[in-house]
Amino acid sequence: MTGKRIAILGSTGSIGTQTLDVVRQHPDRFSVFMISANSSAALLVQQALSFHVPHVVICNPAKYDEVRGALPPSVEVHLGIEAACSLVQAPEVDVVVAAMVGFSGLRPTLAAIHAGKAIALANKETLVAAGEVVMADARRYGAPIYPVDSEHSAIFQCLAAAGDNPVHLIHLTASGGPFRTWPREEIAKAGREQALKHPNWDMGAKITIDSATMMNKGFEVIEAKWLFHVPARQIHVVVHPESVIHSMVEFEDGAVIAQLGCPDMRLPIALAMAYPERLPLDGKRLSFSDLKGLTFFEPDLEKFPCLQLAFDAIEKGGNIPCAMNAANEVAVAAFLAGKIGFYDIPRCIAHAMERISFIGNPSLDDIFSTHSEATALSQSFLGV
Repeated sequence: MTGKRIAILGSTGSIGTQTLDVVRQHPDRFSVFMISANSSAALLVQQALSFHVPHVVICNPAKYDEVRGALPPSVEVHLGIEAACSLVQAPEVDVVVAAMVGFSGLRPTLAAIHAGKAIALANKETLVAAGEVVMADARRYGAPIYPVDSEHSAIFQCLAAAGDNPVHLIHLTASGGPFRTWPREEIAKAGREQALKHPNWDMGAKITIDSATMMNKGFEVIEAKWLFHVPARQIHVVVHPESVIHSMVEFEDGAVIAQLGCPDMRLPIALAMAYPERLPLDGKRLSFSDLKGLTFFEPDLEKFPCLQLAFDAIEKGGNIPCAMNAANEVAVAAFLAGKIGFYDIPRCIAHAMERISFIGNPSLDDIFSTHSEATALSQSFLGV
């Protein structure tokens, strides 16, 4: 193996596949030590063969035989999340790309942090549910965290250009999702297929629905609070439909530094993997002469109440963001299955946030118990 050795948690999802594209473009810089997936066995096998991956983890027991039978004996096939937690700690691993979707990404990401690995963090729920614990452990074990979200990568880059000057405001940009121009009455009737039509980004189903509700942006506010050590009152969400400016940082003198680029997740992925180097990538380049205009406006919290719920969760603190995240996972899964309506998602989240057993300073065990309690509350509320 040559260059940095990569472990990818969630290799078959949108971020995972684009991570492998970066590796494909720079085989002299990266090699892949481990990949994991929940159930996408066929694609996992294809990736293992294409990138000569020595360790493969399939988390769904029903898919193990299919994966094992399709790969040569030289590839070690492992079963379950515990195997992923162990492999990310291997001495052969330099960078862990945390690209699993949902709360299930927390444990293996923490395992990598405890081994002092560099983390390319794409899993939002890790910081939403357990930000204080995760960041404290990252400091304790000397594990650098490089954000993969385009918005957080932009903020990270802007802050690097600003030295030690204090931040006045972080301007976190949002595309507005597929329902940005829809009236509330029409959004209420929207179904799965309409909600999955994101205008700018190619993402997995769960994240795309989170974008449609703007819960995704609420998650990013919470992430920004932990990643950049700023209170929520210094994080301003601004809708920017063109998705050219990925975020901005405003300083005390009124100067604003912005990071711009075409909507392409491979850029923040490559930067997180190779930091502090910037690697050449194929793909579209930003053409200023082709830009017809950039627009910005405030989010409509009546049409998108999930964003307000995220700010409420930050204000309440403790284990409330964890409960919010768990309820959102249940509600989004139910919406994707056609069992509930669009605005049942924020109703479910509000229900869980109001009824969860509050813990002001949760331990990691408290986070897991809160997730379980909020999941049960939400399933009962929705009847799923």
